[in-house]
Amino acid sequence: MRGRDGAAEAPGAFGEQLRQARLERGITQEELANLTGMHSSNVGRIERGAANPSLSTMARLAHALGTDLGELLRGVPRSPGPS
Repeated sequence: MRGRDGAAEAPGAFGEQLRQARLERGITQEELANLTGMHSSNVGRIERGAANPSLSTMARLAHALGTDLGELLRGVPRSPGPS
């Protein structure tokens, strides 16, 4: 679900990028979870956009996938500035 200000779009876009990177590497959610010390259900929630991961979690995921965090953030919409 997306809000008028686009705030809900960012977790979904990050999750899509994460899923794509994981699948390109042939890694399961469970394997990625083990590499990051997370529970596989949390990886699934992030991929579905149902969770908004912290910066440190995003960095751990990128590191586990052997990619730059910037690659996972590609296509994530900018947050609207203060009104």
